[in-house]
Amino acid sequence: MTGVEQAMAKSPLGSLSRRERQIMDVLFQHGRATAIEVQQLLPDAPGYSAVRALLRILEDKGHVTHVQDGTRYVYAPRLDREKARRSALRHMVETFFDGSAEQAMAALIDTHGRRLDDDELARMADLIDKARKEDA
Repeated sequence: MTGVEQAMAKSPLGSLSRRERQIMDVLFQHGRATAIEVQQLLPDAPGYSAVRALLRILEDKGHVTHVQDGTRYVYAPRLDREKARRSALRHMVETFFDGSAEQAMAALIDTHGRRLDDDELARMADLIDKARKEDA
């Protein structure tokens, strides 16, 4: 198993296939969706039956829940979006930046072709100042 695979396996969503991760992305972006809505939002979408089967698998793995709305099932992620975001970012920093927030920040700032505007830079500076004060 590669370092990336090991890092992903430790993540709450790490044991997912590419298609399962795509479905989770749709659910995190939209909050909740039916199987047909998920299918319509997936790149190179599989058939409806395959989407339903994948949603059932995600539910069995504990990543997704559903409520019944008439004859439809409406699916939603079990993990809070903010927790998933932090977990994914933590694993990305560990995997690609040797655990260094500084290296990750440098990669974000070095955008090659997209210049960060003054407001973005000011907000980043504020976050750094806040982190300094919390550590003091």
